[in-house]
Amino acid sequence: MAKKKKKTSFLFKILISVFALLFIGLAITAYFVFDRIYQPNVFLGQAKTAYVCIPTGSKIEDVSKLLHQKGYIINQASFEWLSEMKNYKNNVYPGRYKIKAGMNNNELINLLRSAQQEPLKLTFNSIRTKEQLAGVISTQIEADSVSLLKLLNDDSFMKKFHLSAENSLCLFIPNTYEFYWNTSAEKFINKMGKEYAVFWTTQRKLQAEKIGLSPVEVSVLASVVQAEQSVHNDEKPIVAGLYLNRISKGMNLESDPTLVYALGDFTINRVLNVHKEIESPYNTYKYPGLPPGPINLPELSSLKAVLNYDMNDYLFMCAKEDFSGFHNFAKTYEEHCVNAKKYWAALDKKNIMR
Repeated sequence: MAKKKKKTSFLFKILISVFALLFIGLAITAYFVFDRIYQPNVFLGQAKTAYVCIPTGSKIEDVSKLLHQKGYIINQASFEWLSEMKNYKNNVYPGRYKIKAGMNNNELINLLRSAQQEPLKLTFNSIRTKEQLAGVISTQIEADSVSLLKLLNDDSFMKKFHLSAENSLCLFIPNTYEFYWNTSAEKFINKMGKEYAVFWTTQRKLQAEKIGLSPVEVSVLASVVQAEQSVHNDEKPIVAGLYLNRISKGMNLESDPTLVYALGDFTINRVLNVHKEIESPYNTYKYPGLPPGPINLPELSSLKAVLNYDMNDYLFMCAKEDFSGFHNFAKTYEEHCVNAKKYWAALDKKNIMR
């Protein structure tokens, strides 16, 4: 009888041990699972938030590698494990996502698979060429500069906006716009086309028609005005009026900035007679009328300056000799020569030869 009790007690102890081991195993597994799901796994250093941009066509491995290389996740293996459990591999969406410090894997994956990306504020200004514009845009959205430039130089694509490759810069009005990061080149330009249509209201078209210009010609002239006066907006309408006077009299624009654009050397500070010999449709000393396209991306103030130009009798202008950014305006060539000599003397004094 005693032996039987001992045997029963022994078996009971074994069962207790087995259950204890099972409990410990389950507890360890539960902790392991809990840790991989709910423990904070996003580390952003001193920052509270950061943005993750997931490229179009990315797979789960790409996202994991991106987060790891950025140093945004502490445990890459736990992120990948839960991603597999939550079927993230079939729900990877491109875009720009705002992540927060201390997020756990569950919160992070739920955000990434939700496709609820954060829009960004896109800006562009002080642009001289299509190449520069494409470069600036490609640093802010996913579309690359090559794709953007290809469309800007495509006459058939730009035709739907009533533009050409020569004047495609007219489509863009410097401002701040809201975009999703994963915007393609085509979608970006199409959106700019809608903004362009919004800007050119019936009233503005009538203003342009009243002064004998098309919307494209307004943009081209505005680019010349801006190149001549990029510091003081209040002088822009005067400059616009001067050039419209020259156009109405059949005079060449003779704008130095058009020569600089034709030469492609934006470091030139002093236009010389030799520069006036360049063979280019942008040489307004040689060819009458407006150049075939804008010589920069005119700002809103420049566009408005042309549409609301100052009605004056000026035909000539020259930068003031005090380098204030203002100009001396003249009605006659004789007056202009006096102003020009003062400016050239100031350039000589500062030893500005080119």
